Amino acid sequence: MQSRFLHILVVFFAAVLLLAGLSTGFMRHLSASPGSNTETQLLFIEVGASVSSVAKQAAAKGLVREAWHFKLATRWRDLDRSLHAGEYEISPGVSLYETLSRIEYQHTYKRRLAVPEGASVSDVETLLRESFGLDMSGYMPPAEGSLLPETYYYERGDAAVGLVVRMQAAMDDAFEQMWWSRAGNLPFTDSREAIILASIVEKETGLASERELVAAVFINRLRQGMRLQSDPTVIYGLTGGVPLGRGLTRSDLRSDTPYNSYRRGGLPPTPIANPGKASIAAVLNPANVAYLYFVADGTGGHAFATTLAEHNRNVARWRRIEKNTP
Repeated sequence: MQSRFLHILVVFFAAVLLLAGLSTGFMRHLSASPGSNTETQLLFIEVGASVSSVAKQAAAKGLVREAWHFKLATRWRDLDRSLHAGEYEISPGVSLYETLSRIEYQHTYKRRLAVPEGASVSDVETLLRESFGLDMSGYMPPAEGSLLPETYYYERGDAAVGLVVRMQAAMDDAFEQMWWSRAGNLPFTDSREAIILASIVEKETGLASERELVAAVFINRLRQGMRLQSDPTVIYGLTGGVPLGRGLTRSDLRSDTPYNSYRRGGLPPTPIANPGKASIAAVLNPANVAYLYFVADGTGGHAFATTLAEHNRNVARWRRIEKNTP
């Protein structure tokens, strides 16, 4: 009797071990199987999403052949109660094991937002609203000139407010590092005025080789009490940072706004854009030249002059180029 019981017990445990081995083998095979997706897919797990809903999404995207495969694998890896919310990029041929590992270790997909140098706050708001997955709840336009143009990464569902805070912190850090190595005898005493002038330089030229020269022109004018006479300041006064969409007219140049640097002396009341690091650096360390004027030269750059007579010749040359350009 006892030997029969022992025999049954041995058979039972052997069956258990066999089933366990088969189960483990099946799960390893299942986990190693690649998805059927032929293109990269994004799997988005919302906060509080059930395993069933995520499994259905994974199957619909071809990341697993059947939804129950996903559910079974998450249970086997003890992830069925802790699927981390986020968006995950799954390439073709990625196994279910790799997919679950990305979720377990929160290797989330990062989306890219590039803020170009010279973008206004209005431009940045448009970029934010057009960027997929950003939550615009509670968004309020930040101060002009407070954001550092750069490439930023975010995750789907992130708040735009938080991204703006990062842009502002990046600007503060970048400016602070450059402020302490500024040249002496600059015609401004605080960061606000430096950013205002940097924003004008940013809008006046896109050539790296010219930034320090353009900055020198405006700084020389400020030192001598001359008006800046910058077209971009006039445009900002008319549109508030939105593109004008046409050329400036004489009527525009006579417009009486706080930003019209043809009619008013000194700096405008605020920046007219968000300047990049290079324009800030140019304002803080301008070229050592006596230039007071510049005008387009027809090559994408500018012709600089020290005297009004020389500048007038450059202007006449530019007018001829304009006239002969189709």
